[in-house]
Amino acid sequence: MGAEDSGPAEAPASAVEALRGALRGELLQPDDPGYAAATRLWNGMIERRPALVARCAGEGDVATAVGFARDHRLPLSVRGGGHGVAGHALCDGGLVVDLSGMTTVEVDPDARFVRAQGGCTLGDVDRATQRHGLAVPFGVVSRTGVAGLTLSGGMGWLRRAHGLSCDALMSATVVTADGEVREADAERHPDLYWAIRGGGGNFGVVTSFTYRLYPVGPQVYFCNVYYPARHAREVLRRCESLLSAPGGRTAPIAVFGRVPPDEALPAHLHGEPFVAVLALFPGGPEEGERELRPLREITAPLFDLSDVTTYLDAQAVLDEEYPDGNRYYWKSVSLPGLTDELIDRIAEHAARAPSPVSTVDVWFQGGAMARAPQEGTAFSGREAPYLVGIEGNWSDEADSERNVAWVRETFAALRAFSSGGIYLNFPGFLEEGEQLVRESFGPQYERLAAVKATYDPGNLFRLNANITPRRA
Repeated sequence: MGAEDSGPAEAPASAVEALRGALRGELLQPDDPGYAAATRLWNGMIERRPALVARCAGEGDVATAVGFARDHRLPLSVRGGGHGVAGHALCDGGLVVDLSGMTTVEVDPDARFVRAQGGCTLGDVDRATQRHGLAVPFGVVSRTGVAGLTLSGGMGWLRRAHGLSCDALMSATVVTADGEVREADAERHPDLYWAIRGGGGNFGVVTSFTYRLYPVGPQVYFCNVYYPARHAREVLRRCESLLSAPGGRTAPIAVFGRVPPDEALPAHLHGEPFVAVLALFPGGPEEGERELRPLREITAPLFDLSDVTTYLDAQAVLDEEYPDGNRYYWKSVSLPGLTDELIDRIAEHAARAPSPVSTVDVWFQGGAMARAPQEGTAFSGREAPYLVGIEGNWSDEADSERNVAWVRETFAALRAFSSGGIYLNFPGFLEEGEQLVRESFGPQYERLAAVKATYDPGNLFRLNANITPRRA
């Protein structure tokens, strides 16, 4: 997609050389070896050409790079895992603060917390914490960066059992627009701590995250069963009945799609519309097999891949579905209920997707994420019992127009059923502008605008679901 900035300024060559000398890490320009790799993102739709990439070695480098961009009026973007759908990690003509080399993970298994630097992926953290049978409630693709996920909420297999990623955040180190390094938690800069738990990257560069850990794994039971799409109503109703049971901690995702031409799957099923149920049980595998059995016996499945596995493998079960360099355009819709009409509409749109690997996913919410106080974090949308993710996934650039159009059409059709707002980790590109951002933050927006005015009054951090700085 095109640049999000117009008329970026240029820094003098002498200033660039001074910056290079001030960094412990590496500074890359377009003609330098390594620049191409440093400006390649997971989403192959994103092609931007920053003037400078500061591959930071620590928070001191981050503060230096932020100050440089501010003083020279350069567009500034922040790269953590580089896995964001909208590609905000890169900017045209500006400076990228690249945290990808900052991947230290420190676990305290006795106190049950983990500290992870801002360049870590979920897999980096999971591998360290699973040595102790502990986990952060992260997302569902292990190559996702912890930073982008957490700052906009963070939903995964543990959302009903232990809440969102941002709910587990105990403290963070943040470099703000003035170049200061601030520790934010419930006692120190509590307004900043509140805002970064759901308010996105609007408030600074988070160089480290400290999370609360929960006992999960190392062995778990993972449900992964595929049914013919004509049984969609039955499948989703069974998921609802499981959630209505007292103490239900499982958080299913119902995936609508078409069976891919995978050699490991029966050839006669290739292209068959399906509705799959994926769910991880957060307790022991034997209990999980019993608890999740009803999801596997709804009707005769197309195939059933459910089994005991490791938590690490369960966290990576979807990784192959989202390879680096493919094209991704996603949107989401929060829903107050699942009527038969809506289920039918989802199935119809999923079956019409131009790409055989595109899906429409229904996330069953509630539990711990809904019990947390709405005003306790900046994340908005806890009360919505369902989230629908519309995922356009394809590989050939020539197919982009058709796939983008399908996502937009599906989004428009499902918004008629919506309770308002979107999940800002599934934004695609925010063509709708500030109005949709305001709608998505809901009652939190004005408070976020006031915090933004305190820590970033000049809107340096604007390549995101941007909040306009405004005093309360």
